[in-house]
Amino acid sequence: MKLVNGRPADCTGRLEKEVRVYDFLDGLGVAYQRVDHEAAMTMEECGEVDKVLDAAICKNLLLCNRQCTHFYLLMVCGDKPFKTSEFSKQIGSSRLSFAKPEYMEEFLDITPGSLSVLGLMNDRENRVELMIDRELRDSEFFGCHPCINTSSLRLRTKDLLEVIIPAMGHEPHFVTL
Repeated sequence: MKLVNGRPADCTGRLEKEVRVYDFLDGLGVAYQRVDHEAAMTMEECGEVDKVLDAAICKNLLLCNRQCTHFYLLMVCGDKPFKTSEFSKQIGSSRLSFAKPEYMEEFLDITPGSLSVLGLMNDRENRVELMIDRELRDSEFFGCHPCINTSSLRLRTKDLLEVIIPAMGHEPHFVTL
């Protein structure tokens, strides 16, 4: 695995949703680095990728309320245990659970194992609220998938918070977990 600057020189064979991420970031003038790797479905499988990226890696969880009327993309530090009750109290919503994969695909054009904040670029109706663990703001760099789990990106956290998220039309809400 090798960290390289920007998009692949040849995007042949890459999924359209991945190429859209590169187009989006390039259109914003945001610098990023990329590493291609075998499919990484879990945090454990991302271990070697994390070493190459040298960036804050987080768990991305798509949650919803019992009625499936409110959806939340939660970004939490990868090594932190997640306690639904703590999060639920902070956002004033009880009975949260993991959203079905169908919602992930419908709202974010992402399949399980590839969930990423960058999927919010596909959520033009703002059906998903972005919730970020405050601790993630402290890292200089942030790592995430470009909507597919065979590549990972290294971005400046400042660019994510000040350029990328606003360009996607979402406002982050910060929580303490």
